[in-house]
This record gives sequence, structure tokens and C-alpha cells, in this order.
Amino acid sequence: MKLIYKGKFDGNIDALPKKEHEENAVKFKEIDSMKKLALVANILAFIIMIVCFAVVMIRGDGLYSLNFFGCIASMLTLFPHELLHAICFRETVYMYTNFRQGMMFVTGTENMSKARFVFMSLLPNIVFGFVPFFIFLIFPSLSFFGTLGALSIGMGAGDYYNVFNCLTQVPKGGKVYMYGMNSYWFMPEK
Repeated sequence: MKLIYKGKFDGNIDALPKKEHEENAVKFKEIDSMKKLALVANILAFIIMIVCFAVVMIRGDGLYSLNFFGCIASMLTLFPHELLHAICFRETVYMYTNFRQGMMFVTGTENMSKARFVFMSLLPNIVFGFVPFFIFLIFPSLSFFGTLGALSIGMGAGDYYNVFNCLTQVPKGGKVYMYGMNSYWFMPEK
């Protein structure tokens, strides 16, 4: 894996990495506008965080279970979150920031199996979200982990959208690749 930091994403989706399309490639049925995607992901993230915070407050000690340091830690995981996506690539991967729209993302153009695409999409959410959240559920006195997990699970909303699209659109044996801000799938020649 070779990581190239491209800096602030200016909104020009035509400047994102692309490769020649695979034969018979099928574009995912997904949102085509970066602004619309950011809006949907942020609304979904907010809903997920509200549900997770409710669980933290019920399982823990009410509002006292919301931990300030867990909030700070979740913000500090933004860059490592993207690095965990990046390590799932075998080839070149590009990192962009777009803090104005509340986004930081990586993209690459290599072909991935359906399973690896799903794993790549979920890995940071498992590490920074679900694992700490489950630690809190087992040990409710560890409110740091509950807050970190709740926020990190919510911040993965865009990743869940990609996983949903992959699981519902890519047939068994299909390969997935990214092209600009979109994803495509194809069936490899046997």
C-alpha cells in the first residue's frame, strides 16, 4: 500500500482518481452528489449517535455516562480511521480532507473482492466504534469507551452506506473498485 495525501478536497469529483473501466462494469446505484452524500451521511450519523448515546445513558449512569475525554478521543480518531481504511488497499490509496462538509476520506482504484471491500469499509468502525462500545456494555463504569464507541459508530455512517450498497448490489464472486466518488462492480473472467 502506498498512501498519498492529496490535501483539501475542493469538491471537484472529476479530479478524484479513476482508472479504465473493467469490461461489463456496473455502477453502484448510489448518491452522485458529494453535498447530498455528506448531508445524508451526517443525518444518518446523528441518528446513530442519538441511539448509541441513549444506550450509554441507560446502561451507564445517565448523563454522567457521557465522557468528555471520550468525545475528544473520537475526534482524534479521524485520521487513524482513514489509515485503517488505507491499509486494506494493496495498491496506491489517496487521502483527502473536506472538513467544511464534515468529511475525510480515502479512495483508490484497485479491484477488491466483495468481502475485502466490506472489510475495508468496516474495519475502522469495528476498531474505534464497536469494540469500545461493547467494552462499555460489559463494564458500564468505563464511560470513556461508551462515549468513544457511540461517536465513532456514528461517524461511520458513510461507510455503512457503502457496505449496504455492496451487499445489496454486488453478486457473489463480483469484484468492486472505486472510480472518482463512485463504486463499480464487475464479474471477473474465469
